[in-house]
Amino acid sequence: MRVAEFDEWRHQKSVIRNRRWFTTAMASCFALTALTGCDVERRQSDAELGLNPQQAAGRKIYDNYCDRCHRPYSTKGKKGPGLKGIFQHQYLPMSGLPANDDRASEIIRFGRHEMPGYSQTLDQQGMQDLLAYLHTL
Repeated sequence: MRVAEFDEWRHQKSVIRNRRWFTTAMASCFALTALTGCDVERRQSDAELGLNPQQAAGRKIYDNYCDRCHRPYSTKGKKGPGLKGIFQHQYLPMSGLPANDDRASEIIRFGRHEMPGYSQTLDQQGMQDLLAYLHTL
């Protein structure tokens, strides 16, 4: 076998080895994703959720300020609790305060524990829009 043929043979073996490694790595990733499940769902539109204009405006506020710490359609939280069904319970999950507009708006305005307050960010209309959206969860 000549040197050029040997080099070509070595290169082909290397390519085959790399392809096998890549295929194995990709198969492992797909298997891991399938086994652990995927927590990502397709985001529904405002119309699919049946939101009126006030609730849709509240959803935009939620997306801008709340979504980074609270999941809207899950009881699992991120940094803060998930908010699914937040007003369907008698008490708020972390504070134990009554689950009503007054207590929720107080927490939103002034914050609690690790949650910042949004009194300087939200005006009265924004607060009403956000509460209207939270009632849809």
